[in-house]
Amino acid sequence: MALHRSGSLQILMLFQLLSVLIPLASPLSFNFSGNNSYKPNLSFNGDAYLADSIVQLTKNQQGANLRSSVGSAIYFESVPLWDKASGTHADFTTNFRFAINGFGQHVSADGLAFFLSTFPFVQDPPSTSSGAKLGLFKNNGNITDENKVVAVEFDSYWNPEVGDVSANHVGIDIWSIFSRTQVDMNASIRENVQFIASVSYDAVSQNLSVFLCNASDPRRNWSMFYVVDLREFLPENVSIGFSASTGDHYESHSIYSWDFVSSDWRTQDVAPSPEPSPTKENFEAKKKSNMILVVGLAVGILILLCVLFLVGAVGWRKRASGGMEAEREKTVEWFINNALERGGGPKKFSYSALASATRNFVREAKLGEGGFGEVYKGVLHDTKQEVAIKRISRDSKQGKKEYISEVTIISRLRHRNLVQLIGYCHERGDFLLVYEYMSNKSLDYHLYSEERLLTWSERYEIAFGLASALLYLHEEWEQCVVHRDIKPSNVMLDSEFKAKLGDFGLARLVDHDSNMQTTVMAGTRGYIAPEYATTGKASKESDVYSFGVVILEIACGRKSIDLNEKQDRVNLVEWVWELYGKGMCLTAVDKGLKMEFDKKQMERFMIVGLWCTQPDYNLRPSIRQAINVLKFDDPLPDLPPKMPVAVIVSENTQGIIHEGNAFFNGIILLTKNQLNSSTQESTSRVAYSELVPIWHSTLRMLVDFTTQFALIINSHGSRISGNELAFFHSTYHSNISHNSYGRILGLFSSIGTRIMKNWIMSVMFDSYSDLRTMIQVLIMWTLM
Repeated sequence: MALHRSGSLQILMLFQLLSVLIPLASPLSFNFSGNNSYKPNLSFNGDAYLADSIVQLTKNQQGANLRSSVGSAIYFESVPLWDKASGTHADFTTNFRFAINGFGQHVSADGLAFFLSTFPFVQDPPSTSSGAKLGLFKNNGNITDENKVVAVEFDSYWNPEVGDVSANHVGIDIWSIFSRTQVDMNASIRENVQFIASVSYDAVSQNLSVFLCNASDPRRNWSMFYVVDLREFLPENVSIGFSASTGDHYESHSIYSWDFVSSDWRTQDVAPSPEPSPTKENFEAKKKSNMILVVGLAVGILILLCVLFLVGAVGWRKRASGGMEAEREKTVEWFINNALERGGGPKKFSYSALASATRNFVREAKLGEGGFGEVYKGVLHDTKQEVAIKRISRDSKQGKKEYISEVTIISRLRHRNLVQLIGYCHERGDFLLVYEYMSNKSLDYHLYSEERLLTWSERYEIAFGLASALLYLHEEWEQCVVHRDIKPSNVMLDSEFKAKLGDFGLARLVDHDSNMQTTVMAGTRGYIAPEYATTGKASKESDVYSFGVVILEIACGRKSIDLNEKQDRVNLVEWVWELYGKGMCLTAVDKGLKMEFDKKQMERFMIVGLWCTQPDYNLRPSIRQAINVLKFDDPLPDLPPKMPVAVIVSENTQGIIHEGNAFFNGIILLTKNQLNSSTQESTSRVAYSELVPIWHSTLRMLVDFTTQFALIINSHGSRISGNELAFFHSTYHSNISHNSYGRILGLFSSIGTRIMKNWIMSVMFDSYSDLRTMIQVLIMWTLM
């Protein structure tokens, strides 16, 4: 019993001692947003100012010279970062929403940064801090103790002299504008589009992580991290804020909201209470007790320190190796919560609840499998509701992007012809989506199998249900939603065979007045519009094309591409158009219907299907126009008897640079073409004006690319002509070499010998032996 009391006393005193030795946490947090009345105290330097609850970091006033502008917005108090006495370090997370506006210019500069620095932060004048230095760095941005700044830069200009990977990138800078690590966005950051950024620091793993996403399309996101002990580069108390600059080129930099949360580790001095004087009677007993206590405390502390060391070592390894995934999951949680803050959205489920609903995802509960995961049938135990649960594959990065897109887009949509998202879950690396259960599976199951043939009335209602869903997405919701993957397998059928459009993993949000959005092409072969396949530009018109293909499939009861058919029938659209030209459309109708359908309705289905699949997207109807014709409210369109050939020509040459004798007059002319001038020794070049990433030096990864161009070489009747034309890759900002005409192609130095100056890869089209002289090139840039 005495030993028990002694051990309890030791443990109690150990915790009392630890409470003195380990500082208490006093969190610092604030939130700045134009949507609420509370605003933290911000101090502004340089050209920065507050207008309509939006922080403008550089000049943005009409009529002002926007070049060489520098400004910063800083939290007015110092922020405790670490404690020198104890060596303890604070964690912090900051989230902010920003936009960079290049005002439609092809080139703008220079970007903005979130930063931590010595307190108080003093910004240098534009003469020494503008341009690439972002208003932060001295000594031309080189490493120096004058630059006690740690920054996350969102850079909009390519400065190869400081190692920038591209004109649009995110980097982590420590004491220098030479980034320690950076990520190429492969997308423009200066189109006045709002981005949401999250910057977090974990003191245990020393992991500084960054997550960035497009505010209106969270599938477009980027992330990075860097392991750094901030105590080595920053003082105990720091300034935090934003800084931006312009140089010879200009742009505006706006901060729409900013929140910051940190644990503020501070030591607390505890004055010990005076002890009573020992008496002679208990001196020996107390001496013995103190000795036991000291030994017990020493052993207890030693054991505790060993345990903490082992746990810390294991934890550090786990967090260092998987730290980015953990930070990414926390940021996904924050972004989803932010997107669903208005309430009434899908429910967040625990992993255990969904595992229980599917009997731990047994094979018997599996409904199907897609490109990014598996779908299971489940029953929620609390409501007994049947649900379909999509489990994203752990190895699928694209699937996780689609998870964010589904939760943040479809959760805000409400329409009777859209599959309802009931809930979601992201725990322990698993990402799951919970949908209402569709007892009659998907449209493709019934169109391509003979198990249960759909009647014409059912097909008619399904088509109108799909059209109604698309009308809501394109015109009736607050933003236009481009689905990008309309096909029969994504058209679900409920117990009454009513159509509901699902799978919004590829969906994009665009403004109603926006025509197209350039993306990495996604979708399914046979349903992808020609201009989308060629240029990567998704639009309402590309969705209408997919709708037209589905309409034809509903009428004909077959796949859009069927390799088992005869050669002239493999492509459904081409086959039906050929029959339309012969006045034999109804020949393609599904034989399983046994002519039990309304011929006038069927005729409209066929013709509207062809109308929607016009190769030229300008000739396609809107979904509303298509509905009006299907409902007999408008007359049938007059289509050509033969299917037109898709011709896609870009009239925008803003991103192309001309050199030498090249010029543009509707097409790109690469050499002299004036009849009254000499066309000999003519050298020219056209090039894309921005840096195109080909490979990543750190990851040693190459990118895929595709380019397409149509060319004409005209000899003007000359019997002997030359020399050549070439498509090329070269170092960025390379210029035409002196005296490089003829077989050197305007590309090479020293008659094309292998030297370092000739860092060029080219594909040549030799014209010398083909008796041609003048070269004309019509180029359609489709680098993807």
